[in-house]
Amino acid sequence: MRTIHPTAVIDPKAELGENVQVGPYSVIEAETKIGDSVSIGAHCYIAAYTELKPHVTVFHGAVLGTIPQDLKFKGEKTHLVINEHTTIREYVMINRGTVQHGETTIGKDCFIMAYAHVAHDCIIGNNVIMANAVNLAGHVEIGDYAIIGGVVPVHQFVKIGAHSMIGGGFRVPQDVCPFSLAAGYPLKIVGLNQVGLRRRGFKPDTLHTLEKAFKILFYSGLNTSQAVERIKTEVPSIDEIKLILDFIKNSSRGLIK
Repeated sequence: MRTIHPTAVIDPKAELGENVQVGPYSVIEAETKIGDSVSIGAHCYIAAYTELKPHVTVFHGAVLGTIPQDLKFKGEKTHLVINEHTTIREYVMINRGTVQHGETTIGKDCFIMAYAHVAHDCIIGNNVIMANAVNLAGHVEIGDYAIIGGVVPVHQFVKIGAHSMIGGGFRVPQDVCPFSLAAGYPLKIVGLNQVGLRRRGFKPDTLHTLEKAFKILFYSGLNTSQAVERIKTEVPSIDEIKLILDFIKNSSRGLIK
């Protein structure tokens, strides 16, 4: 059973699943797909070509799927997809993609807090937490389980690795290695995200191996290429180390060190 407030404006061409709730004065445009058991609060705006997968929750005043803030955008048909069980808090704004990627994607079980902004073509993994007023420029990629503290601006094309954590209030101009804890002005890697990894069940042997890799990569005085070669020869090739090496290989802006 759907619960639609009488003041909500929903285009007849919008697709609404079962058990959808829409609050007062919200607007849902044509060419949108709203999955089963989605909850949309008051005064929200869901623009064309937006898809909300089942069990997404959208709070008061959020604006989702509007056109990119990009002067190169020429009105092409692009999309925003927000996956299952993600929560979008008050006054979040997320833009749809441009022709370069075609889609802005938010993963499953994410928590995007109030006033955050996700620009065009961003790719957000699963279980990501973005605190209040995080601002992502275009084409940012964030790996699974990453946590970004409040009031953090992230430069365009930056990649933030899985299971990393960035402290509140710091600027992110380059790529952040998976499993790392980053803070400071300018931003730097201050260590392994030990607390977060333990909470997620990483074994002591894995943490020890990651610590060894981090010492080589960030504290040995070697440049990144030299550190990679040393890690390949001295550190066990477990999945987590492979993830770090692949991340470095695919980095386009260089690593925060």
